[in-house]
Amino acid sequence: MNDTLKPKVGEYAPYYENYIKKVVNEDIEKLLLTQIQEVRNYFEAMGEEQSLKTYAEGKWTGKEVLSHIIDTDRVMTFRALCFARGEKSPLPSFDQDEYVARSMANAIPLNKLIEDFEFSRYACHSMFKTLPIESWSNIGVASGFEVSVRALFYIITGHVAYHLEILRERY
Repeated sequence: MNDTLKPKVGEYAPYYENYIKKVVNEDIEKLLLTQIQEVRNYFEAMGEEQSLKTYAEGKWTGKEVLSHIIDTDRVMTFRALCFARGEKSPLPSFDQDEYVARSMANAIPLNKLIEDFEFSRYACHSMFKTLPIESWSNIGVASGFEVSVRALFYIITGHVAYHLEILRERY
């Protein structure tokens, strides 16, 4: 792991600590790629029929969880790009429940959602590899909190790890 990339306390909102601690000793560049196969394996084993089920009333289906993962990857990657390039304007929050509701994920074939995750993650990985090391410590404001570029990559990978844990435990 590269210590230059490791986020420091105060570079992210306390809400994200749960995600960041899931990848504290990981190689983020490698994890961005290995999670692609991990997500593919999990959802292919789940299958189309099971992906339409929830573990409890009012919870998201497997497809909705995958759609949420994709949306979050994209939002956090966009934030990382903005702050790496020196954006000074605060970036808005996003309402994850509204995003999931509007995604219509349950109507999308599971293999298309898996493919969408893969493409978006490859784009995230490509951006990660080309960011100047000096930009990793850049800080901007998103959802009313300061966050660094390096913390955003930990959030991206930790978020997937978090949801895969939940999926394995409850679905």
